[in-house]
Amino acid sequence: MKRITILIADDEAEIADLVALHLQKEGYHIITVSDGQAAVQAVQSLSIDLAILDIMMPGLDGYEVTRQIREKHHLPIIFLSAKTTDLDKITGLVMGADDYMTKPFNPMELVARVNSQLRRSMLFNQPAAMNRSVLDAGGLTISPEQHTVTLYGKAVELTPKEFDILYLLASHPKQVFSAENIFQQVWGEAYYESGNTVMVHIRTLRKKLGEDVNKNKFIKTVWGVGYKFNE
Repeated sequence: MKRITILIADDEAEIADLVALHLQKEGYHIITVSDGQAAVQAVQSLSIDLAILDIMMPGLDGYEVTRQIREKHHLPIIFLSAKTTDLDKITGLVMGADDYMTKPFNPMELVARVNSQLRRSMLFNQPAAMNRSVLDAGGLTISPEQHTVTLYGKAVELTPKEFDILYLLASHPKQVFSAENIFQQVWGEAYYESGNTVMVHIRTLRKKLGEDVNKNKFIKTVWGVGYKFNE
């Protein structure tokens, strides 16, 4: 069985050591770095299955690290940060993180979230999931095997969560999904007042699809109910 490797990027050695200790007890192989550039290099050169990133790090901050990772990689990313406002959390998720925890934190909760993200990642990468069909609608092409989206032949760069939301809606064009439905299916976790998280992802997804300038409106809001794909 492949050994699961987790990257911890945090310039606070005590935090990194604490997280590493608890994850090593779960049997994970841990790599720790103390700055953003080293985090990017680790993901590019090593087989990393999940990354835990601080935001405020020397050199590249966690946001920029995530942006660079997302250019080529789809591994789960969890922010572990002292930045605690709702705006900080939303920014982290929109940048491409899969989860966000604030410091101080419960190490066992972090372990549970790591396990949850890894389970979801492994399910997504199973052959059955990778063989989902390519979807075409109104100039939009969604390829789950390649994990790519094109609009009129031009690539649209989406975060993993944005891609999953779009594929979920587009693969069920007649179904209306509530924010709770979307969160449970895309994040794979129980819904905990995360409607705002879903709304922000929908908003950025619409912008990337050019819905503010194109006639095509791929994602329709059904007021008081949720969202559906507009055929």
